Order: sequence, then structure tokens, then C-alpha cells
Amino acid sequence: MSKDVSLGQYYPISSPIHRLNPCLKLLVFIGFIIVAFWGISNFWGFGFLFLLLLVITLVSKVPIKSVLSSLKAILFLVIITALINLFFGARKGETDPIWINFWFIKISRGVIVDASFLACRLIIIALASGLLTLTTSPIELTDGLEILLYPLKLIKIPVHTLALIMSIALRFIPTLTEKTQTIMSAQKARGSKLDSGNFINKIKALVPVLIPLLIGSFNVADQLGDAMDARCYTGKNRTKYKILGFGLRDIVSIIIFALAITGIILLNIFVGKV
Repeated sequence: MSKDVSLGQYYPISSPIHRLNPCLKLLVFIGFIIVAFWGISNFWGFGFLFLLLLVITLVSKVPIKSVLSSLKAILFLVIITALINLFFGARKGETDPIWINFWFIKISRGVIVDASFLACRLIIIALASGLLTLTTSPIELTDGLEILLYPLKLIKIPVHTLALIMSIALRFIPTLTEKTQTIMSAQKARGSKLDSGNFINKIKALVPVLIPLLIGSFNVADQLGDAMDARCYTGKNRTKYKILGFGLRDIVSIIIFALAITGIILLNIFVGKV
């Protein structure tokens, strides 16, 4: 397993979270997104949501470092998004005093809170998605997505193909990350200065990395396509070795999660907005 990025990688171990139905885990992941974006408006709610993620991580027996490493993939995005929201964001009807007023930049307490909320939401999504892929194999993810998207079959949408594409995309995130690191190490060994110079020079130095990475990605896609063609894979009339089903463990887990989320939402209502 790559030590830098955990998103898309599966941590093979036996735990109560690993044995849960993948459909349930996908629903819980969707629940995290909904609550993080529309159910929380104060830091207490975010704190309890992070605590819930920590409890799930401990129960899953996945190393905390592996879950935290999923942040590395979007850390730059989180920082840039938060800064843009900090410098150019504004609350409607903002009455807080302006803390920083320089040129066109006006930063108040409310804007700082909004930027912090946005960063917390993105971090929660990254941690939840990393935990999802660490505790669910690509095959289980495909089967779970296919079941959740089953109603789309009524309008002739190839649900299995969509689920397979999503699963393959997640699976190849760590592969492309390792390939990027290999290319960068090779370029540095040839004297390329990827980490020196100003911002523009660093962007230009990435061109020798992006071109072989793009070519390598196409090669991996061609090899995967050839392998599927050689096995006469079409996705039609596909049987399953393991039939997914909901057991007592899944029912108890969804009840516990529902109670936890309900408690967080009620806390948010009673405490109120920041």
C-alpha cells in the first residue's frame, strides 16, 4: 500500500466495518456528505462528526495514519478553496466588524467562520471517502453501487457499466500516484529541479512529469481493455459469486449511525449557528 495516498486502496483485515454490507457503507458515506454540508452550522457539530469518524476508524482496525493520508490528495484543494472563500467570500447581511480591510480584501469574523466550515466539510468528505475505500474492496464497491443505482435500469441506463467505471477509477488512483512518484524520482535522478525556483518555474518543471504520466495512463487503460476483451467480458448476464444481503449486524449499525447523526443535528439545532 502506498504510504502517501490511501484513497482507492483497500486495507485487507477482518473487522466489523469490513464485514458490513457495501450498500450500507455507501449510504453512510452519502449521509456524511449531507450532514456535513446541510446539517451542521457550528463547530460543535463538526467536532462530534470528526469524533464519529474516529470511532468508526477505531472499530475498523484501520491505522489512523492510513485514513489521514487520504487528506494529502486534496490538501492543496482545501487550502486554495478556503483562501478564496476567505478573501472573496461575504455573508449576506453581514453585520460583523471588518477585521482586515486592505484594498479589495475585506475579512470579517463571519467570513473566517464560513471559510473554516468549508475546510471542515472538505476534510470530512476526504476522511470518509478514504475510510470507505480502505474498508471496502473494489468488487464490493462495484456491487454496492450497482444495487444502489438499480432504479436507473428502468430508463435503460447501463448501471453495471457505470458502477464498474467508478470502481476502476477509484482503484487506479493509488496506481497513478505511484507512477507519478516513480516518474518524478526518475526526473530528479536526471538532474531535473522539480522543487526549486518560483511558482512559474515549478509549473514548467511538471511538464516532463505530466507527459509520461498521461502516456502511461493510456497504456494502463489499453492493457486493462485488452485483458477484459481476452476474457470476453461484456457485463451482460453477469452472475455473482457472493450475494449481498442485510444481516443483524447491518441493521444494528444503521440504527446506531442514524441515532448518532440525529444527535448531531439536534445539537446543531439547540446550539444554533455560529
